[in-house]
Amino acid sequence: MATRSLYRTAASKRIIATIPRTSRCYSASKGPSDQASSSSASEPETHFGFQTVKESLKTSKVHDVFSSVAASYDTMNDVMSFGIHRLWKDHFVRSLDPGRKPGGQPLKILDVAGGTGDIAFRMLDNAAKVYHDFETSVIVADINGDMLREGEKRAMASGYLPSNRISFKVEDAETLNSIPSSSIDLYTISFGIRNVTRIQEALKSAYRVLKPGGVFACMEFSKVSPAPLDAIYQQYSFTVIPMMGQLVAGDRDSYQYLVESIKRFPSQQNFAQMIRDAGFLTAGRGYDELTFGVTSIWKGIKPVEAQK
Repeated sequence: MATRSLYRTAASKRIIATIPRTSRCYSASKGPSDQASSSSASEPETHFGFQTVKESLKTSKVHDVFSSVAASYDTMNDVMSFGIHRLWKDHFVRSLDPGRKPGGQPLKILDVAGGTGDIAFRMLDNAAKVYHDFETSVIVADINGDMLREGEKRAMASGYLPSNRISFKVEDAETLNSIPSSSIDLYTISFGIRNVTRIQEALKSAYRVLKPGGVFACMEFSKVSPAPLDAIYQQYSFTVIPMMGQLVAGDRDSYQYLVESIKRFPSQQNFAQMIRDAGFLTAGRGYDELTFGVTSIWKGIKPVEAQK
């Protein structure tokens, strides 16, 4: 797949992460009661797990979930997946093979919903180890500052910071306001797009920021098959995972939401069509399934002839 290149000389300058140190607040605008009720009645609704909520409320609810689980997020991923999420992430990055190819230029990568940096660190490692490339850079973007601060701490502890290879930014996946159009070689989003309020808007923003020929890559939980295996998976998800959330993180409700959000996410085929509807070209059916469809990887390419 078209990805271009990654990085040669380790930079000495530290990129200062642009993560607000105060908590983000989300609230509906207030006005006269009659205006508020009229606005509320006409506002589109969406799902938050199995709940139906106003669109304006979902962002704040998702923000609260991930603020709650930020400190224990990686531990819970290990517990819930028996460590298999690490293999999925390794495979995801290997399939993209980021790195500066001979005669090419360093890549500029945007990792959306990148939170604790799992994918970003793997991409930088692939570039360095496979291509001896220390020039490719990754912007880790997430709407939740608490998750980003966890990632920044890990980057400092692991030696990725200080350098100009990685930076952390609070960004809404639906808008990506600070990311210029046609500026990104590779856009990744891992286990995050199902939490976006308007997924099609996030796909449109991904298309906007990618250069012509740039690659969109998404890894997300998906639909399991065959049916008997799915029945076992659903039983595990809805009984064991929330209980683990309570035992390990002291937070059953957040993990109940996470499994409900997985159930509500579109099928592999439907999400592949959403990617094509956003303007991307896909190969074959547009996705690959891992572990009987527990997780899938979707990829798309922004057409080379695209103007933006």
